Amino acid sequence: MTTIHHRTAEIDGLEIFYREAGDPAAPTLLLLHGFPTSSVAYRTLIEELSDEFHLVAPDFPGFGQSSAPAVDAWEYTFDHLASVTGKLVDHLGLTRYAIYVHDYGAPVGFRLALARPEQITGIVSQNGNAYDEGFTPFWEPIKAYWADPSTANGDKLRGLLTAQATHWQYTHGVPDPELVDPSLAVADQALLDRPGNQEIQLALFLDYGTNPGHYPQWQKYLREHRPPVLAVWGRGDEIFGPDGARAFARDAEGAQIHLLDAGHFPLTTRLHRSAALIRDFLRGLPD
Repeated sequence: MTTIHHRTAEIDGLEIFYREAGDPAAPTLLLLHGFPTSSVAYRTLIEELSDEFHLVAPDFPGFGQSSAPAVDAWEYTFDHLASVTGKLVDHLGLTRYAIYVHDYGAPVGFRLALARPEQITGIVSQNGNAYDEGFTPFWEPIKAYWADPSTANGDKLRGLLTAQATHWQYTHGVPDPELVDPSLAVADQALLDRPGNQEIQLALFLDYGTNPGHYPQWQKYLREHRPPVLAVWGRGDEIFGPDGARAFARDAEGAQIHLLDAGHFPLTTRLHRSAALIRDFLRGLPD
């Protein structure tokens, strides 16, 4: 039986929740979640891998069980999310670790990697984008908000915060939607529906526009520091398409790229295949 500890740390006056399992002396994998979920997305992966590895999965501010101050009390940017995550890493005494990045976890994880390349042993990207090729038509209304951050353009994005949209995130691109546990979307939606959370999400939708400008730096980091990369994506993802996975081969020497018959959340329907690929990848990383 896997023992998962559910803990909090005070970082910059915020309560940051994280899940931790496995032997801290074993190689560490830092699991960075995406929208609209939290570290709960990694519960089953932690159970799969904690026999051999040390797993740490935090909730970003505004997500899961971490503090969610109002937008006028805390600045919701990816720089800020990465800063808090880096301070949690320091609080936990992690000095060498691989990162697993999904969706929002990618801009957080790549900021960490750029700031402290000596700590990163490898990168697992599961539908975590670092290339323009990864963007799909899904992003057009969000890009319009980047170009013109008006209230009207922001309000057009509130449809992405509904129960129907959250359910779609889990089920689109999945060959057999009956494999998707509907309670996952229900749990995420309950947190999205908290008072003030839509404004938090709109702030992050807007700030996501800063990330493509960082892509050349992240790609240069891959070329110069040469971290091992495993890209294991759902080929049916209509948010970050499979070309975003293939693009890693340009800059990450020896990148392992696997496209699974899955959607945006491969762990929900292809857990065992994902876990097996990640286990083999982690076994091959330097100490």
